Amino acid sequence: MNAGTTPAAAPLAAPTGWSIVSAYYEITKPRIAVLLLITTYAAMVMAARGLPPLGLTLLTLVGGALAAGSAGAFNCVIDRDIDRIMHRTMARPTATGRISPLAGSLFATALGVISFALLYRYVNPLAAWLSLAGNLYYVLIYTLWLKRTTTLNIVIGGAAGAVPPLVGWAAVSHTVGAPALGLFALIFLWTPPHFWALALVSNADYQRANIPMLPTVRGARRTKIEIFVYTIALVVASLALTPLGIMGLWYFVPAAILGAVFLWDAWKVLTGPTQPFARALFKYSLVYLALICVAMVLDRVIR
Repeated sequence: MNAGTTPAAAPLAAPTGWSIVSAYYEITKPRIAVLLLITTYAAMVMAARGLPPLGLTLLTLVGGALAAGSAGAFNCVIDRDIDRIMHRTMARPTATGRISPLAGSLFATALGVISFALLYRYVNPLAAWLSLAGNLYYVLIYTLWLKRTTTLNIVIGGAAGAVPPLVGWAAVSHTVGAPALGLFALIFLWTPPHFWALALVSNADYQRANIPMLPTVRGARRTKIEIFVYTIALVVASLALTPLGIMGLWYFVPAAILGAVFLWDAWKVLTGPTQPFARALFKYSLVYLALICVAMVLDRVIR
C-alpha cells in the first residue's frame, strides 16, 4: 500500500439490530469516557467530603457519559478520512461506512442536547455549561483545528480532557473549587506525556495520515525529551498541591510514589528503546491518573 492511500474495505455483513447498536456505541469512544467519568466522580467526592447523594451522582455521571459520547462521535465523523488510513482506527464504523456522516452527526448532536438538558435541569446550570464548553473545545478547537495543523495539538487540546473534574465539583457545590482546579492542572500536564507515548508507538500511522504529531514532525528524540520534561512538570505540580494547602499528607505520600514511578518510566523512554518503553509508559499513565484521583479523594475525605 502506498503512503496516504485508503485500504480497500472488507465486505460488510448485513447489519443486525445488535450490530447497529454496537456500532453507535463504538463511536462514543467508551474507554475514554470511563477515564473522564473517574475524574468527574473524584471531584464530586472531594467536593462533598464523602459520598455525594446517589441521585446526583447518577445524573451527573450519565450526563457526563452522554457528553463524552457526543464529543467522541463528532470526532469519529470528522476524522473518518484519516481513520481509514490508520491501522489503529480503520475499523471504526464511521471509517468503514457502517455509520454515515449524517447519521453519526445526528447521533452526536442528540447525545449532546440530552446531556446538556439533563445536567441543566437536574444537576445545575454551571455543570451543564462547563460540560458543554469542554465538548465544544474538543470538537471545534482540537478536532477541527489543532489536530491537523500543529504539533501543539495535544498540549493545547489537553484542556478539553481536563474539564470533567470542574463539572463534578460544580455538580456538588455549584462553584469551582481549588481541588478541582488542581486536578484540572494535573490532567492538563498529564495529557502530553500520555498521548506522546502513544504517538511514539503509532508513529507510522500518524505519518500515513499526515497528522502533525510531535514524533512525526520533530522526531522520536525530541518527543522523548518533551515527554520527560512534561513528566517533571507534572510531578512537581502534583506535589505542590500539598504546600499550597490544597491537599494534605494523605495525598502527598502516594502522589510522590506514583510520580517517582512515572519519572522512572519516562526516563526509560528517554534513554532506552522506543517501542517497549513508550508502550509501558502509555499504560502506566492510565494507572497513574486513576490512582492520583483515589489519593486526592482519600485525602479530602480523611482530612
